[in-house]
Amino acid sequence: MSEGTGKHCGKRDTPGVAISPRVKVLLPLPLAGAYDYRSSVPLSLKSGDFVAVPLNQRDMIGVVWDSSPEQDIVPVPDHRLRPVTATLPVPPMTPSLRRFIDWVAAYTLSPPGAVLRMAMSVPAALEPPTPQAGWILAGPGGNSQPRITPERARVLAVMRPGEPMAGARIAEAAKVSTGVLRGMAEAGLLRPALLPLASRFARPDPEHPGPALGPEQAAAASALSARAAARAFSVTLLTGVTGSGKTEVYLDAVAECLRQGRQALVLLPEIALSAQWLDRFRARFGVAPALWHSEVGGRTRRETWRAVAEGQAPVVVGARSALFLPFPDLGLIVVDEEHETAFKQEDGVVYHARDMAVVRARLAEAACVLVSATPSLETLTNAQTGRYHALHLPRRHGGATLPEVAMIDLREAPPERGRFLSPPLIAAVEAALGRGEQAMLFLNRRGYAPLTLCRHCGHRLRCPNCTAWLVEHRAQRRLQCHHCGHAESPPAECPECGSAHSLTAVGPGVERVQEEVASLWPEARRIVMASDTMPGPAAAAAAAQAIQDRAVDLIIGTQIVAKGWHFPHLTLVGVVDADLGLAGGDLRAAERTVQLLHQVAGRAGRAEAPGRVLLQSYSPEHPVMKALVSGDLDAFMAEEAAMRRPGHWPPFGRLAALIVSSEDEREADRTARDLGLAAPGGEGVQVLGPAPAPLALLRGRHRRRLLLKTRRDIAVQPLLREWLARVEVPNSVRVQVDVDPVAFL
Repeated sequence: MSEGTGKHCGKRDTPGVAISPRVKVLLPLPLAGAYDYRSSVPLSLKSGDFVAVPLNQRDMIGVVWDSSPEQDIVPVPDHRLRPVTATLPVPPMTPSLRRFIDWVAAYTLSPPGAVLRMAMSVPAALEPPTPQAGWILAGPGGNSQPRITPERARVLAVMRPGEPMAGARIAEAAKVSTGVLRGMAEAGLLRPALLPLASRFARPDPEHPGPALGPEQAAAASALSARAAARAFSVTLLTGVTGSGKTEVYLDAVAECLRQGRQALVLLPEIALSAQWLDRFRARFGVAPALWHSEVGGRTRRETWRAVAEGQAPVVVGARSALFLPFPDLGLIVVDEEHETAFKQEDGVVYHARDMAVVRARLAEAACVLVSATPSLETLTNAQTGRYHALHLPRRHGGATLPEVAMIDLREAPPERGRFLSPPLIAAVEAALGRGEQAMLFLNRRGYAPLTLCRHCGHRLRCPNCTAWLVEHRAQRRLQCHHCGHAESPPAECPECGSAHSLTAVGPGVERVQEEVASLWPEARRIVMASDTMPGPAAAAAAAQAIQDRAVDLIIGTQIVAKGWHFPHLTLVGVVDADLGLAGGDLRAAERTVQLLHQVAGRAGRAEAPGRVLLQSYSPEHPVMKALVSGDLDAFMAEEAAMRRPGHWPPFGRLAALIVSSEDEREADRTARDLGLAAPGGEGVQVLGPAPAPLALLRGRHRRRLLLKTRRDIAVQPLLREWLARVEVPNSVRVQVDVDPVAFL
């Protein structure tokens, strides 16, 4: 490209002096491609090097990129190229990661620089760490004999010749003040020294004794370990009922990866809430892994990124963004709970981490393991057609039995007026508490109530920025939008008709269930587990520990409680509204509801006490409810596949969405109309829309959607590129491309 070589170019080179080779540098900006720069001879640049380059009036850090077969139509003369100013002392970006960035950009129709920015998310890590100052024994020298006080003697006893130590560590070990150390330096007993850079991450021990595996677990672990040892690309779907020991099985594959001297990455959907998973890892390997998620502080992120790049972080467990860390030799990627929609990034570069994990493993010649008790239909289909290997654990570990699942028909046993727990569920909770066992009530809805309306005029309180109702959070005395974060105090009177004390809460959230529970069982010790009440890892770990220590009798939670917790004394799970996820026209609504409720049900019971699950529903005849009661999820997924196959819906066809948004509604409508008129056609290609999105207003932007649907054998990216090239989009309008959408809001 020539954009980086304009009016701020370097001076013309002197005639007769050889011009250095040009290099392409990709910058972490939403630009179409790499810029041309001039490499000065001493730099000896290679693809993957991190470099500083001038861009307009500032310096930028980028990566020397691989040459592309596409050349500028009119190449920029060498003498007009600006020079690379410096290389950075950091390991170069590996070829596999550079290919991965290009692949993600091409697949998602994103600028390569925007993808690169995710791989350079910690610019400070590109600078070498600053060594810390300490003290070292000065050794014999000079004719004077310094006075050795008791304090100085203790310092000398703590330190070893030739080994520098931090001053604070010396002072603590010798029980002296830092002033004593300065005095010893003045007396010639100590001298300043830089401390060696110690690795932040202890190496996990693959031979550390782990839990005993049963025969089925051992066989699955052996198969996964063999694929990790093969140093070749493979994908394996590991399924099994909840509690069957899937985590212990794939940790054996992590151990084999460590034996091979390679790095391993484990992706979790809710890494900030994974305290129990980390306990399992420590029990298996003796140390903690490196962590990578949004709750990690800036200094730790910097040290972790650098340690990964230098191969000093053998195992990383993280959220989806960990997929873009600079592993020099990645040997294994595990995607736990692969069906979770949390792996889909909806903003910026729109990608699905599960699918991109498979791509990264292929480019790194690594093994990939997808893990779930309820795999997505896409992954299941790939396993059934032979694209993926498959392993299954049919029984719970340690002889535990699966919980009994039963329906409560709310048409026959409705709750009392103004209440949400039916008499059969109340009786079951009463019995569990009476036996000294723990019970859980699940409702996937935060806050006190999802809707507030006026009893006089019917006005509903809605978000001013979104097509969404304001959710009441009574404990915080606020109304909040869960889409844009807008919050306001509850009004004393209706904003529409002015009636005082006419606003009423409609429907339950977990806070309202907690209120009902408090009135029914005032003596029961309760905890609410939701993203509002569990803001980070520390809070989640404390809650899990309290439940394990039996300091809690009743758990009230949202989907957070479904994510892999192990509570040995929890014997009853009651689902307050099993029908909740079935509303709306989402293609995957039934599949997601089965997955979520099956995961929630799996929290009930272990070897010591069998579990019981009660589902409150107004539609017990629905296929989802029948599948949950029977436990025959395979039959349910087969029916889902049969319904999607004729219409070429995923995974038997391809989808891509265009989301048109603008602060000006007319501009959004006009651009969406133009895109509709320019839509591609042909056999096996269909465009639906434009139409207002279900969230037609989001964060102050009006939104319209178009959906491209094709047969499985038709690639959508070329169609999308040609389609977008035919329409001029105003600067005030944003068109977001979502290839393989999982949500349709």
